[in-house]
Amino acid sequence: MLGICRGRRKFLAASLTVLCIPAITWLYLFAGSFEDGKPVSLSPLESQPHSPRYAAAGQRERESLEVRVREVEEENRALRRQLSLAQGRAPAHRRGNHNKTYSMEEGTGDSENLRAGIVAGNSSECGQQPVVEKCETIHVAIVCAGYNASRDVVTLVKSVLFHRRNPLHFHLIADSIAEQILATLFQTWIVSEVSWIPNKHYSGIYGLMKLVLTKTLPANLERVIVLDTDITFATDIAELWAVFHKFKGQQVLGLVENQSDWYLGNLWKNHRPWPALGRGYNTGVILLLLDKLRKMKWEQMWRLTAERELMGMLSTSLADQDIFNAVIKQNPFLVYQLPCFWNVQLSDHTRSEQCYRDVSDLKVIHWNSPKKLRVKNKHVEFFRNLYLTFLEYDGNLLRRELFGCPSEADVNSENLQKQLSELDEDDLCYEFRRERFTVHRTHLYFLHYEYEPASDNTDVTLVAQLSMDRLQMLEAICKHWEGPISLALYLSDAEAQQFLRYAQGSEVLMSRHNVAYHIVYKEGQFYPVNLLRNVAMKHVGTPYMFLSDIDFLPMYGLYEYLRKSVIQLDLASTKKAMIVPAFETLRYRLSFPKSKAELLSMLDMGTLFTFRYHVWTKGHAPTNFAKWRTATTPYRVEWEADFEPYVVVRRDCPEYDRRFVGFGWNKVAHIMELDAQEYEFIVLPNAYMIHMPHAPSFDITKFRSNKQYRICLKTLKEEFQQDMSRRYGFAALKYLTAENNS
Repeated sequence: MLGICRGRRKFLAASLTVLCIPAITWLYLFAGSFEDGKPVSLSPLESQPHSPRYAAAGQRERESLEVRVREVEEENRALRRQLSLAQGRAPAHRRGNHNKTYSMEEGTGDSENLRAGIVAGNSSECGQQPVVEKCETIHVAIVCAGYNASRDVVTLVKSVLFHRRNPLHFHLIADSIAEQILATLFQTWIVSEVSWIPNKHYSGIYGLMKLVLTKTLPANLERVIVLDTDITFATDIAELWAVFHKFKGQQVLGLVENQSDWYLGNLWKNHRPWPALGRGYNTGVILLLLDKLRKMKWEQMWRLTAERELMGMLSTSLADQDIFNAVIKQNPFLVYQLPCFWNVQLSDHTRSEQCYRDVSDLKVIHWNSPKKLRVKNKHVEFFRNLYLTFLEYDGNLLRRELFGCPSEADVNSENLQKQLSELDEDDLCYEFRRERFTVHRTHLYFLHYEYEPASDNTDVTLVAQLSMDRLQMLEAICKHWEGPISLALYLSDAEAQQFLRYAQGSEVLMSRHNVAYHIVYKEGQFYPVNLLRNVAMKHVGTPYMFLSDIDFLPMYGLYEYLRKSVIQLDLASTKKAMIVPAFETLRYRLSFPKSKAELLSMLDMGTLFTFRYHVWTKGHAPTNFAKWRTATTPYRVEWEADFEPYVVVRRDCPEYDRRFVGFGWNKVAHIMELDAQEYEFIVLPNAYMIHMPHAPSFDITKFRSNKQYRICLKTLKEEFQQDMSRRYGFAALKYLTAENNS
């Protein structure tokens, strides 16, 4: 009943608005005789009714009044149409967002009027209902190139997803680096539809890509919201999408006025900006009516303008923004000016503070200063906290389904649901089995990566995985291993930002561009050790891999030694796994041995031990350390039960089995598979690595204290051996026999 009354009150208010239009029209026309809110003073001659000047002025005024009357009548007709629609759809609105008010304020170009309208637009109870249907897809285009922009776009997407209530379709115009990173991220995030737009028009010039969206985006796409990667949304993007319905005539671009003095040309002596209309417009947020732009030959329009201006300017200072503004200067009818709360530009010395009076006024925040979070603004602490909230927000929580909206079938998602439905939830090992099918969000190449493998095809990449508690090992490994490294880091969103700050503050890590950091975001209760190894392995760019662990330091010079051994043992054409013997110390401070002779001396003194000699001898006993002490040439060893050495193999070796999570059997199963595929195990006589001490991991603690954990691990182990028998037949029977005898 309350909803019906509210609906009637809204209809009554709207009806009164229509009835009051003659009075509003009179006020509107009366206001036309003022400029900047002040009456225009007329000279005595102008005020005489029979003077020629008075007649000419009267004629111009009558023409101006006629134009304004027609505009008001058009608004009147539009309002009547909306009212008739509202009557027909009133129940649907009550089922929808009937309490949500949408700011539909129209930009006027007059800053004072615009500022006065901001709060009214946000707080008015007479706000128009949204013209975006519940399941209407909102199209968003983002230009993204490089490693840093790929990180920035994640925060933008999070802020959009957090507020959204409509299906989204992201059109990403990306370079090869960003596409590789973001394709994996969106595929593993499973949050919205994504299209990849190839850049065939301006290869490498991504600062101009917004200008060619009429050609690069699908020909049947009529409208799109274009966003910079340094944008944060504070409202539902559907509100911005609704503004398209306010475009009139030849308006095809929705833009917010630039809030700095850049285009006024007074920032410094001899400052020559590109031509712009008044303060110009900022292109961090653009509404594009693509169908109309294509019809008016937009490409030819901006090209001609750019060519003309470049004859005098030689280059752009603000990339596409300069060209957009030059076109608008010549064709002001193209632009629909958005209220400035749709692009609050946080640069030093801007008028951004005039765009809002309250937190509820904010809609889009644009970090367009090179200083980013250190920009000067009296409310910067609030903006920074809002940005950090999305930066560190758990992206897994945004994997929510839009109920009632049909979506295109995702084959991967359907397969996942099918696999999960086949599991028995009453099984005591259900959580272990489920982990195998968990899709972890993955952000490849979190930091800049640049490396060209050696041309002699002997290059080796060190592969490892880690969590936040092993971060301190990174610098030491980089000092010991000068070759390329591929790391998978298991982190939460907040930890990923801590890692970023740590890495950017480390001279050692920042000096290395051949270390690839792949973030696998936390989900579930187990450490997905083998998934992490597979992620790191998959993105190795060299012919060979050294499969290590993060808590081991390789001997100095191991990288070059392995490259020579690759040639010596002909790994390119044979199935071999070169074993690097593993040792350990119980001392947190160790004078690292610089040679095999020095290591043997420390072994004899009890400063070093063969790895896991005290607790798990079987893991490395087949390496035959007694023989290694005197060996001068590589020697072959046979596989034995529970063998888990650290090996160098070709990049095409089998993956690790994902069913093994946390502690136990994760490496053992992999070595068993290598043996089943007839790899030879060759021990290198002059190679070694040393395990550094650390506190026990949470997973080994669970293994030791939880009986059910151990039972489930044993069950998974038996199932793996049965799978091996099915895949490799008679040859795999030895694994069952060896297990029974051990």
